[in-house]
Amino acid sequence: MFRRPLTIEYKDPEQIAKMRAAGLVVAHALAAMRDAVAPGVSTAKLDAIAEDVIRSAGAVPSFKGYLGFPASICASVNSQVVHAIPTAAQVLQEGDLISIDCGAILDGWHGDSAITVGVGEVARSLIHLATVAEDALWAGLAEAARGVRSGQGRLTDISRAIETSIKKAGGGRYGIVDGYGGHGIGTEMHQDPHVLNHGRPGRGPRLVPGLCLAIEPMITMGSPRTVELSDGWTVVTQDGSVAAHVEHTSALMDDGIWVLTAEDGGRSRLGPLVSSAAAAA
Repeated sequence: MFRRPLTIEYKDPEQIAKMRAAGLVVAHALAAMRDAVAPGVSTAKLDAIAEDVIRSAGAVPSFKGYLGFPASICASVNSQVVHAIPTAAQVLQEGDLISIDCGAILDGWHGDSAITVGVGEVARSLIHLATVAEDALWAGLAEAARGVRSGQGRLTDISRAIETSIKKAGGGRYGIVDGYGGHGIGTEMHQDPHVLNHGRPGRGPRLVPGLCLAIEPMITMGSPRTVELSDGWTVVTQDGSVAAHVEHTSALMDDGIWVLTAEDGGRSRLGPLVSSAAAAA
């Protein structure tokens, strides 16, 4: 089977600093939306909040117009996994779980991040689902940091770390969505390489300084199988189970990782694995 060669865009420290600026715009937009999530709020309202924060910062929503996508965020509720289009008709209800994916372009550089948030009083099982996804994200970021520091890391080491974290926390209860995953990011939102959320370690490109990755676990409370709806965007679980999706944009540095869409650069979750560049910013 023929496979095209990967085209990876490696960044220098100055370019990574520009990506950090874009990442912070995304972080601020997500924080504003997190604060606004409540019963009775429509996903269109969340989209308007995101666009206002992004444009007020002098940035551009990277999702809006991308391959025809009509909004600034993806707002995926309950069984919607990713890419759901926000609308005035989709109003959040008590007990819902919403995944919000947001991107921004600033000075030609992209930031991309996602959060999963409970609406009002949420079942403990759904809170655990979101926590498992979040922990898996940070497990992947930590493995990337260890890999670049050792000089021995490979891309699929991140995939295995994510998978292991999910399986350990869930005892096999959670489905790891296939066909969707993380990606390279920089002057474009989606670049090589694709980052699977499962797989054997020790494969793929080396984890080296200048590699920027958006890492994004997606898990379900049932089958990992998904279906794309007739709108050509919204992806839902085939069995109707609830899903969670989280994401951060990160940059590999000589001495660790800089989580560009985390307000603190990743320090609170990764400690000494965070690059000195992040600590100094």
